[in-house]
Amino acid sequence: MLSTESVVALGRILRTVEPALDFTALRAAPGQLSGLAFSDRGRLVRDALLADLPAGYAPVDQLFRAALEREDFTGWMIWPVTEAVAVRATSADAPGGDFERGLELLALLTPRLTAEFALRTFLAADLARALETVSTWTKHPDEHVRRLASEGTRPRLPWAKQVREILARPEVTREILDALRHDDSPYVRRSVANHLNDVSRANPALAVDIATSWLADPADTTPQLVSHALRTLVKAGDPAAMALLGYAPPAALTVDGPLLSVEGVTVGESLEFTFDARNEGPDEVRLAIDYVVHHVKANGTLTPKVFKLTTRTLAPGESISLAKRHSFKPISTRRYYAGEHALELQINGHPFGRATFTLTTEA
Repeated sequence: MLSTESVVALGRILRTVEPALDFTALRAAPGQLSGLAFSDRGRLVRDALLADLPAGYAPVDQLFRAALEREDFTGWMIWPVTEAVAVRATSADAPGGDFERGLELLALLTPRLTAEFALRTFLAADLARALETVSTWTKHPDEHVRRLASEGTRPRLPWAKQVREILARPEVTREILDALRHDDSPYVRRSVANHLNDVSRANPALAVDIATSWLADPADTTPQLVSHALRTLVKAGDPAAMALLGYAPPAALTVDGPLLSVEGVTVGESLEFTFDARNEGPDEVRLAIDYVVHHVKANGTLTPKVFKLTTRTLAPGESISLAKRHSFKPISTRRYYAGEHALELQINGHPFGRATFTLTTEA
């Protein structure tokens, strides 16, 4: 992503735009990238840019606005550029207008990659002041800028620094979400759903309240957006979220299973399971069907992880038979430990059945 080639290209572009500067630090940066993590690469290139440019915000603004005239000023090279803009525009000695000029420049840069990470610096520096500008982006003609309004203000934006005030008060971004929930762009609506999902982790009641208001005045795309936004609460079996989405307690549901294909599995292999479900009641029932794998931890205890499976609607007396193959292929975000694991179904937030199996870490 932020490769040696992209940093070399950035230097070439900027020297063409501003030949009076030789960009000594930026010239040296490509040779310093080896072995660095992605975020460390970004900081290194950001700091090189700041070291090469004259003091103050104005030189930064002038250089990067000029660079935007070039079509090849794009891609991952933009990330450290936006970070440099944020640092200079929010510095303690920056003149009053630099803050807004910096935000304006982020809006120009975001279509070339994204400025969502750099926006966090503005939000952390002065949340109210930043949100005043960001709120205007919800009416911007460019979908990338509209998405920036939602994505950059997410409470738990992946890879990004946390903005403690948004974490503590996720309601401060509600105006932005309300303005974008009917956006024509699926790209923007996806961000809105992910943002509301972040809100649900901090304040489930607030997320359900927002979703309830949206469903009371829906567009054709609203049900899908709300379903995606409340996915974490559905996995957690939150009663209010379940009720809002029409997943009532499955009192008349009978379940046979899960039935496992084998009694043991080795890391790298897959475990298949099947189950049958039947609606014994007199009314149609909507089902959100998940399954839970209880993984063995290093200390021998079990920790649950919920996985999405499917949704179904069963008429009175209707049955379904489903099968699923769960992979135990090694992944960077989970370490597997040998021992007795368990698998159970979760339907409309309620557990059904439980089967145990042995996981081994070596063949």
